[in-house]
Order: sequence, then structure tokens, then C-alpha cells
Amino acid sequence: MNWIPRRERFRTVLAGATCVHPASIFDPISARIAERVGFEIGMLAGSAASLTVLGAPDLIVLTLNELAAQAFRICRASILPLLVDADHGYGNALNVKRTVAGYAGAGFACVMIEDQRAPKRCGHTRGKEVVDRAEAVTRIRAAADAREEGAQILVMARTDARATHGLDEALWRARAFEDAGADLLFVEAPRDEREMERVCAASALPQMANLVEGGDTPLLPPARLEALGYRIAAYPLTLLSAATLAMQRALGALRRGEHPTDLLSFAELRAAVGFDRYDAERLRYAEPAR
Repeated sequence: MNWIPRRERFRTVLAGATCVHPASIFDPISARIAERVGFEIGMLAGSAASLTVLGAPDLIVLTLNELAAQAFRICRASILPLLVDADHGYGNALNVKRTVAGYAGAGFACVMIEDQRAPKRCGHTRGKEVVDRAEAVTRIRAAADAREEGAQILVMARTDARATHGLDEALWRARAFEDAGADLLFVEAPRDEREMERVCAASALPQMANLVEGGDTPLLPPARLEALGYRIAAYPLTLLSAATLAMQRALGALRRGEHPTDLLSFAELRAAVGFDRYDAERLRYAEPAR
């Protein structure tokens, strides 16, 4: 398949004037729903992928191939340009380069590479560690090289140094990532609006905010995030949390011998999964009457 148009649409979204909110999708059906309700881009977080593929926490127990396979299924099911969390690239600079090239072949529009040590942790948890400056910058340079060698995938550079070394170190790394060829920046977990403002002022590249209920970063409204200078506001676990709660309630009702309420009708479910398109395709290949 030709994935380049998706990357071009992703770049077009970033070139706009508003702060965009990627749909925090985690499987093909969530991607289809996000597309139907009008989202412009999607995001597959490493935490969401680990939970849905393995039922395991985000501690790098999910492999490169498992994440790539899940994201490829999403890309086949939807035309949403997809931002995917590639963690630390699964090794040294050569591994990062291979990861980015492989993910480009799977259809991703943008890949995120970070500077955490393994085993990594979710961005708003304690106990994180980051690699030194040289290794962090080398990872991003390798990712940018993979992009320049024909993949045309966008590279988001992430630093978790705010939690381990302070904001000044995180901003130094962000600027170094820009020089190394990143397309977007993500300084994880600033603590207040003043820090968020400094993050956005540190570079002309588009910046992403990561907003988690109970996390370190303030849950600001979209208009305020935009005023601060953010181009992407990610809510990586919102949809999965909502889906998990709905499943718990439905299963609890069934376990009690009750019929769950607040369900999609069968017709709505058929529409969500694209039955009409498949039916049209089936009729197109139906054997002609004799």
C-alpha cells in the first residue's frame, strides 16, 4: 500500500493553526469509530498497545513485532494518519533505525522515540531513568536518517528528563533533538503552566502535551493549550479507560443475570464496523446470473 498520503495529511494537520487532539485508539474498531466521528489523526500509545495486545503494563514486555502488527491492523482498517509510540527504539541507534524503517513499512505516519532506559515506565510514573545526552541524541539522529532514506515517516522526539534531571536538561535535549532532525517534540510531564510555556518557547517545532488524569501535567482546556503553543494534545488512555469501564459494567450486568443497558443497536454496530462497504464489495464480485 501507498502510505505516503497519510504522512502528507499528518504534515498538513501540523501546519494548521489549532491544537489538534489525536484519537487515543488501540485497535481497528476504535480507529474506525474515531474516523467516523471526524478525528483527523490517531495515536497508539505504548501503554494502550501493551494493555490491549498482552493485558500487561507498559514496561517493555510488548515486542517490536507485536506493536507493529497491532498498528498495521489499525492502518488497514482506517485511513487515519497514525502516531505510534516506539518507546526507546528497542536498542541502540541501529535498532532505532531499523524500528523506524519497519514501522514506516507498516503504514505509520509518525513514530515517537524517547530517551528512557529499559525497562521504561509510563511518563507520569516514578522511577524513570534516561540515557545520557549523547545516546539520546544519537537515537533521534538514527530515526531521522531512516526517514531520509525513503520512508518519509515523521519523527517525534520525546524526553523524560524533566523527572530525572529537571526542566533545563529536558529543554536542552529538546533543542538537541531538533538539531538532530526531529519533526516534532515531546517534553514529558512539565509540572505547571509556566513550565509548559517554557517548553513551547524552546523550539519552533510542533510540540505535544500528554494529559493523564492524576498525572504531573495540568489538565488544561484545549484553548489554553493552544495559547501556550502546543500543536498536539494527547489523551493516551482516555478511550481505553472508557471502553474498559463499559465492558466491566456490561459484564457485571450479565453476571447478575441482567441485560446491559446503554448499548449500540445492531444496526449501529454494523455501521461502525463497515458492513455496508463489505456488502458492496461482496456484490461486486458476485457471480452474474445465468
